[in-house]
Amino acid sequence: HKPIPTPGGNLLFLFSFTPGTVTEPATSSETEVTHKVAISFDRCKITSVTCGCGNKDIFYCAHVVALSLYRIRKPEQVKLRLPISETLFQMNRDQLQKLVQYLITAHHTEVLPTAQKLADEILSSNSEINQVHGAPDPTAGASINDDNCWHLDEDQVREQVKQFLSQGGYYGSGKQLNSMFAKVREMLRMRDSNGARMLTLITEQFMADPRLSLWRQQGTGMTDKCRQLWDELGALWVCVVLNPHCKSEEKSGWLKQLKKWGDTDVCPLEDGNYGSELPNITNALPQSNHAQDSLSRPRRTVFSRSVEACDLHWQDSHLQRIISSDHYMSPSYQREGESLLFNPQGLPLWLDHVPTACARVDALRSHGYSREALRLAVAIINTLRLQQQRQMDIYKHQKKELLQRGVTSTTNLEGWVGHPLDPIGCLFITLTETCRVDDDNTMDTGDGEPRPPVYHHVSVWGSSDGGESYLTLALEVALMGMGQQRIMPEGLYAQDKVCRNEEQIIAKMQELELDDLLVQTLRKQAIHLLEAGPFSGLGEVIHRESVPMHTFAKYLFSALLPHDADLAYKLALRAMRLPVLESSAGSGDVGHPHHGISIVPSRYPRWFTLGHLESQQCELASTMLTAAKGDMLRLRTVLEAIQKNIHSSSLIFKLAQDAFKIATPAESPPDITLLNVSLELGLQVMRMTLSTLNWRRREMVRWLVTCATEVGLRALVSILQSWYTLFTPTEATSIVAATVMSHNTILRLSLDYPQREELASCARTLALQCAMKDPQNCALSALTLCEKDHIAFETAYQIVIDAASTGMTYSQLFTIARYMEHRGYPLRSFKLASLAMTHLNLAYNQDTHPAINDVLWACALSHSLGKNELAAIIPLVVKSVHCATVLSDILRRCTMTAPGLAGIPGRRNSGKLMSTDKAPLRQLLDATISAYINTTHSRLTHISPRHYGEFIEFLSKARETFLLAQDGHIQFAQFIDNLKQIYKGKKKLMMLVRERFG
Repeated sequence: HKPIPTPGGNLLFLFSFTPGTVTEPATSSETEVTHKVAISFDRCKITSVTCGCGNKDIFYCAHVVALSLYRIRKPEQVKLRLPISETLFQMNRDQLQKLVQYLITAHHTEVLPTAQKLADEILSSNSEINQVHGAPDPTAGASINDDNCWHLDEDQVREQVKQFLSQGGYYGSGKQLNSMFAKVREMLRMRDSNGARMLTLITEQFMADPRLSLWRQQGTGMTDKCRQLWDELGALWVCVVLNPHCKSEEKSGWLKQLKKWGDTDVCPLEDGNYGSELPNITNALPQSNHAQDSLSRPRRTVFSRSVEACDLHWQDSHLQRIISSDHYMSPSYQREGESLLFNPQGLPLWLDHVPTACARVDALRSHGYSREALRLAVAIINTLRLQQQRQMDIYKHQKKELLQRGVTSTTNLEGWVGHPLDPIGCLFITLTETCRVDDDNTMDTGDGEPRPPVYHHVSVWGSSDGGESYLTLALEVALMGMGQQRIMPEGLYAQDKVCRNEEQIIAKMQELELDDLLVQTLRKQAIHLLEAGPFSGLGEVIHRESVPMHTFAKYLFSALLPHDADLAYKLALRAMRLPVLESSAGSGDVGHPHHGISIVPSRYPRWFTLGHLESQQCELASTMLTAAKGDMLRLRTVLEAIQKNIHSSSLIFKLAQDAFKIATPAESPPDITLLNVSLELGLQVMRMTLSTLNWRRREMVRWLVTCATEVGLRALVSILQSWYTLFTPTEATSIVAATVMSHNTILRLSLDYPQREELASCARTLALQCAMKDPQNCALSALTLCEKDHIAFETAYQIVIDAASTGMTYSQLFTIARYMEHRGYPLRSFKLASLAMTHLNLAYNQDTHPAINDVLWACALSHSLGKNELAAIIPLVVKSVHCATVLSDILRRCTMTAPGLAGIPGRRNSGKLMSTDKAPLRQLLDATISAYINTTHSRLTHISPRHYGEFIEFLSKARETFLLAQDGHIQFAQFIDNLKQIYKGKKKLMMLVRERFG
């Protein structure tokens, strides 16, 4: 944009009013556009802007920016004038009249109505305009004592926040709101008084969000994104009220406003969603140091911290000296004995509640006092170090007793990681900011992923340790905070926040490139954490509800491994525990009386993030397994830790799979040490899930066989021999033994004949054991597996026969019978089919039953074997099958060909068709006719007119069967006469019967 300033900019010492014209060049689609712009300046701030473009945004439009830049870069092009009121004062009456008339002539359409109205008011002695002395001058600035602040379009701020909130975190609105928060922080850093005003406007819109009352009514929680925005809002207010140079009337105004918001019913709570207002009484844990029940705990909102921060001040002389000088130390002669103000080296301490002290650091940094923030951060770290040393001294005296008891109390009721004020994150950022290298290479590369920052060491002034830098302090305090033993807070949101904050701090630590100095800090602090007893989450004994250290330990392990492998493994193995899942773990003492009320008796407290924590435990184990590849001793130790501490079968299965992948790289030979670990983990999963339902069980069993195959023959023999501790009989036969005996497995293992025989013998033994244990589901698999061994096959067949009368269904027996026929054992097949028939019962109306095909097959088999077998099976069919159509189908098939066509060796067959007048078919014919008669009466009981046609067809089929008997036509005629007599009320139907059958 090329600004073209109009004549007449004015300046009086402090104030300037610059009007101008900005031209927007023509583009291919739009013509050139000119905009009138006016900007007011006061003491180096833009205090108001107007532009003809009509653009509505909280940021200045491009035309205002163009004119501002022109005004800054080319000040000589803008004429400086006195305020217009001064110029008018120097004119006489004629000059004033001429000015007014020329002004009206130049802009008569715009100005004339206003000029006439003003003239009337001035000439009227009673008008309001004449009650005020003097007249306004838009070109004159404020008094030097008046407030001056940057221009802020308040309506636009309200409108934008309202719009973003209405989008519910979608379409990037969360990002937009975060950028508005960042703008507030930028304003605070520039000490722009609009920062607090803009935050007030944002908060008002947040409080007016209609979803708040809805969430409260429903008792449901707001979304995660929304909760994080409210958290940032609360943290920003703490920063605002802790401004070290704010006026007391400003602070009291903010306090009043914050209390008003906090007292509103819909104001979100600090520890999560509305649903958690009802405390978890089974494991309530106050977030303060008062031994009070959570039922009586005061309601804490997102503004509670900022209300409390209003009571803090900066007048303490010790605090003032800390933040105002790098050289503040105690005199050397005063360094003997205990001191609350200085450490033994004479460096200042700040003994405040840690999150509150860190909130002061954040406030200093946020208001542009970065040097002061750094000084206070160093004093806090010196205090933490001294406390850590004293805690270790206390622990040394209690160590023996604590280890004997096996439980511990914890003094840290309020954890620093996951705390609403993020004390550790605040200290880390404050310390690393001063070490950051502002290099062009750290800028955004344009591919969406900004490069990680680059840091260098900046020495800490006054440190007794010459190798100490702000960077080593940052790492040290992050390690202290992450290693602090703390009780898991209540509620889903607070617990989720702990996990998220851990990940944020670790991500920041991972940005540090570990050189010798940082490794030294890492090692020193890691050893402290291992030896710090109950004050450390990595101490020897921890509280049952202590926040697990898996995520942190994974970072420590990876960071330490190249420099001190023993320490890395010691830490990671110590961190593997998850005592909340140990039923035998003592509850310990969390520093307050246990609650007498118990609403829901529960073995575990309500850890909503338990699934995530268990997966982090698994990640730590996987990291160690990968690193220990090839080292049998380390692998064995890691394996023992997994078996002792991980209680989820699906996670152990994941570890087994991970180990297997790492142990069997595509391009190189497998690592047998890790393969064995993988197999052991797999075996543990099999034992854990054997008696419980698990939808992945089949996948797990198949995988175990694959793993055992990779390990070798001995592993396969072992799982076959101990199958009953690992698999169900069905799994053992249909999956395990079947896979082991497959052609692919034999090829994969390159087995010789004796080895193949050993494997086959084990598989057959397993098959017979499974068939004995569960004949219903394993008999067929057992027969298949024993096919090549006569004795084993006979044994399996006998097991089936023995179980047939009691333990097997007709469906299972028919399946095995068919298998026997297929294998060339027709007589055995017939025997099994006969046994199956005794279990079957087909009612008159079951003409689509799935067993019909089996019955037809069994009769066809008997017929093919000969008259004797057919005579043996027909009584069973007559007894079991009462469905007329099925019986007539069997009858028809038996009369079409002569029996005995299977040609059993040693038998003679006559080759004659069988007669329906003689046994065994006579019995079948009588049963079929009887079934037709019974079925007819059953159908007529509930028949509707729409089924009449179908019924007549059914009678036609019945007649065909009747006619197979010698006196069939007489029997059928009598049957029809009976029907006409009994069902004479069904006139229409009987008319149809007469038409068809006379």
